[in-house]
Amino acid sequence: MLGLMQNRPLLISSLIEHANACHPGTEIVSRTVEGPIHRCTYGDIHRRSKQVANALTALGVEPGDRIATLAWNGYRHMELYFGVSGMGAVLHTINPRLFPEQIEYIVNHAEDQYLFFDLSFAPLVAKLAPAFRSVKGFVAMTDRAHMPAIDVPNLNCYEELVEAQSPEYAWPALDENTASSLCYTSGTTGHPKGVLYSHRSTVLHSFAVCAADGIGLGSAECALLVVPMFHVNAWGTPYAGAMCGARLVMPGPGLDGKSVYELMRDEKVTLALGVPTVWLMLFKHVDENRLAPKRELSLQRVVIGGSAAPQAMCEKFDSDFGAFVVHAWGMTEMSPLGTICNLLPKHASFTARQRLDVQKKQGRTIFGVELKIVDGEGRRLPHDGVAFGHLMARGPWVTSGYFGDSEALLDNEGYFDTGDVATIDADGYMQITDRSKDVIKSGGEWISSIDLENAAVGHPAVAEAAVIGVPHEKWQERPLLIVVPKQGHEVSHDELLAFLEGKVAKWWLPDDVVFVDELPHTATGKLQKLKLREQFRDYRLPERAA
Repeated sequence: MLGLMQNRPLLISSLIEHANACHPGTEIVSRTVEGPIHRCTYGDIHRRSKQVANALTALGVEPGDRIATLAWNGYRHMELYFGVSGMGAVLHTINPRLFPEQIEYIVNHAEDQYLFFDLSFAPLVAKLAPAFRSVKGFVAMTDRAHMPAIDVPNLNCYEELVEAQSPEYAWPALDENTASSLCYTSGTTGHPKGVLYSHRSTVLHSFAVCAADGIGLGSAECALLVVPMFHVNAWGTPYAGAMCGARLVMPGPGLDGKSVYELMRDEKVTLALGVPTVWLMLFKHVDENRLAPKRELSLQRVVIGGSAAPQAMCEKFDSDFGAFVVHAWGMTEMSPLGTICNLLPKHASFTARQRLDVQKKQGRTIFGVELKIVDGEGRRLPHDGVAFGHLMARGPWVTSGYFGDSEALLDNEGYFDTGDVATIDADGYMQITDRSKDVIKSGGEWISSIDLENAAVGHPAVAEAAVIGVPHEKWQERPLLIVVPKQGHEVSHDELLAFLEGKVAKWWLPDDVVFVDELPHTATGKLQKLKLREQFRDYRLPERAA
């Protein structure tokens, strides 16, 4: 027997329709590439996204066509989020920090039909345009007065394109499983691989972002989206904002500490979302200018994802900003949310140190995501907080395969291998101990490079740290600690090792410490362990450690 409920498809267009009906006057604040702060509302986004859909139709775009963007966080990019997907085309957000060769590959692999770009990326577009085989035209996301003087075929002005169109548009009644957006991940071997989201997966994921035990985005929040809209759709927050009516603040290209701090202060931001590297720049600005964020800001929560937040970062947000750090974990293949580290009622009686021990974990699954950990043979391991193994995930917003790739990704239970190594405790809190390719195997036991890095960053003179395994005749591998000191600070090899004693198992202690000026990062701010291993592949541990 079937239920007698209406069968309404879960569509991205329904999100912006809901926003227009229920919170049309709520603000979207954007720092523009042109300079000024721009203010509009969900009602404006609704109207202009329909004009975008009409403009794309006039350009000959058909359902299923891929429309690429090279753009920062801003209102025009948000209009494309709803206008492109709402009409049945596929929004393909491209990370402009990728190598030019990677951008060329993914545009051609996706067979993008049009490419929309912010002015910052005009030189890059001019350079790569001849290599884009499928792109029929380009759209500069600006007005006529700021149009770039570049030589690319069929160059259009965004504002002229949009304003020439009627705001009347009837969103098509798509199948909710229709593809909606496409993101490529560089976290795999070989070429970047495309993850193709659906309308259904995106709307369900938005519910998770708004859930109290999810990120808890709601109409009372003013959310600063430091996480880029080209990085897994800004963790789904533009869609979730439309769902719940949160006021959104977009930083555009201004991701330096000063610009981020000013937006937090001036717009009375209560919730900020971003990766650890951005918060390090914020801390630097605060410390150098002796600011008082706890007094000057309205910040209450900071969601940190992308890579593990060191305990020292959680402590600084708490002590200096009066803000609670919410750890989140996921990946492009998971839309991206998998776990959120909210505290349970029983943690209210914990000491501050005990709560931090919970806070540094990646958190518990939200409804819709199932996790398991398995050993090298695929056997399930217990959720006791001790056993750690390969982390597997499944759910309605987890990928089943890569775009244009026939490779089978799922195991016989339908789980996707995340590539992470993790533990899960009895309360369901998951903690990443490493990437499968980064875990250090010493004497048959595993050492977590992430735990070592986070412990090292707790030293007041350490700005950033990375740990890699180096060959060892007896133990197979031993950890090498690579450190970037804070500007104006000094720290010695022996001082660091002494600092780590008691914070990690004695046999985990690094066999050597190397000081460098900077560490290599990926386009999304993650440490590039592969490059570090290449850089130190001929490194030999000192005699005393051998």
